[in-house]
Amino acid sequence: MTQNLLGFSQPQLEGFFSQLGEKPFRARQLMKWIYRQEVTDFADMTDLSKSLRVRLTQCAKIQPPKIVHQHVSTDGTYKWLVELEDGNRIETVYIPEERRGTLCISSQVGCSLDCAFCSTGKQGYSRHLRADEIIGQLYLAYHALNQISPDSAHRLITNVVMMGMGEPLLNLDHVLPCLEIMTNQLAYGLSKRRVTVSTAGVIPGIERLAEMQPVSLAVSLHAPNDDLRTQLVPINKKYPIEKLMSACQSYSELGPRQKITFEYVLLKGINDTPQHGRQLIELMKQVPSKVNLIPFNSFPNSEFERPSKKEVARFFSQLNGAGVLTTVRRTRGDDIDAACGQLVGNFMDRTRRSAKYLQIQQGSLV
Repeated sequence: MTQNLLGFSQPQLEGFFSQLGEKPFRARQLMKWIYRQEVTDFADMTDLSKSLRVRLTQCAKIQPPKIVHQHVSTDGTYKWLVELEDGNRIETVYIPEERRGTLCISSQVGCSLDCAFCSTGKQGYSRHLRADEIIGQLYLAYHALNQISPDSAHRLITNVVMMGMGEPLLNLDHVLPCLEIMTNQLAYGLSKRRVTVSTAGVIPGIERLAEMQPVSLAVSLHAPNDDLRTQLVPINKKYPIEKLMSACQSYSELGPRQKITFEYVLLKGINDTPQHGRQLIELMKQVPSKVNLIPFNSFPNSEFERPSKKEVARFFSQLNGAGVLTTVRRTRGDDIDAACGQLVGNFMDRTRRSAKYLQIQQGSLV
């Protein structure tokens, strides 16, 4: 069976070439061809010997997934529907801004965590993405943007956030090689400060990430106390806030950014009261932190509402006035369902959660 070398980190490629009896520098050559030149045909890799090119053709391939649909928002956001070899489909989002361009990458087909306010979670879960399918999204985005702006494609993506479909820290075996590729100067060469992994609070994953590939960390907090957070983010039952904050404190000492970003989706009347604000302020005193407020992005049959602009401003002022570094995320791409919490893709749900959720909304399941 041929191996797909897309998604192999430099150490993994060096091991692959060692098995072929080749020198480690072949890995450096191959990474440049794949990620800098976007060449997938070994026959075109002219600095490899002809005999090696023939061998590679026989035992390996470079095969990204494919884009089957492109949506463009009125605000310039791109959303790509990406089809995998098994027919499952995921979504990847590119958000252009004046001084940067951010690519939001998925790490699982669906999501296993079932956070209450997230459309992705309501769609269920199928499987982990492989490394080639994760880094393949970045590969495809560069290629698609190159068609739009050939002279500046590699400058258009300045940041990568693993905030798409799935929980990255439950899939670290495949995520870690991709982080190495993203930050490797032979490939995309992104600063670790510009690569962010988001987690709902998988503490063993936070610890392993700190040890293996410490990039910027974002934690989906969404509530300032355990009772409410367990309702909104069920994994909190296993990894409660006190232990999560301790893990974040340790990570802040090793990561490329001292401040941990805490994502906080504002849900009208649920987690946005002055009392919640006071609790959140106290919590942020434990860790060097930044709070990113995200007004809720609605999806069909959701039980939640977005607070008014006035209510968002009040909550922001409460935190900011107490000395908590706070931002409000501007909603982007919501007209094409590309905003935070709206990604759904199209896949076989092993959990059957999507069907059960629909039945609940229709009142046919108690």
